Amino acid sequence: MKKQLTGLFLILVMAISACKKDSQPEIDTEYPEIDITGTNAFPKQCATIKRGETFIFSVILQDNAELGSISIDIHHNFDQHTHSTEVKSCDLDPIKIPENPFLLIQSYDIPENLKVFEIEQEVSVPVGVDLGDYHFMIRLTDKEGWQTIKGLSIKITD
Repeated sequence: MKKQLTGLFLILVMAISACKKDSQPEIDTEYPEIDITGTNAFPKQCATIKRGETFIFSVILQDNAELGSISIDIHHNFDQHTHSTEVKSCDLDPIKIPENPFLLIQSYDIPENLKVFEIEQEVSVPVGVDLGDYHFMIRLTDKEGWQTIKGLSIKITD
């Protein structure tokens, strides 16, 4: 009886250990990527944008599993604070007090089930905004919730 129970126990252990754990989905632990190196990518670090005009925000977004959402945040840098994720620094104007700064916080849709997406969106800069240094923040989140931020310094000119 003892041998039968031991044999049955060994068979049960072998059966359980033979079950594959591949049935569980793999957990995504990689950050998504924002690629501003392409020839059509805009803006890039130290780009100039004219007030009263429209430009095309264009970057390539990538993720190993699935892209989620993207948003941009454009705000003044008249106090010379920093969010830059770029090595290259830009020439900054003297510190000043904002009077009518440009502020834009905008989210854009990414189609579902994509690992790569080139976003191209028109962005209009109002005529009366203050000229000077601004930050262009890009926030990309994948479906799992991992987020990458790209902080670019730009200048709004006449």
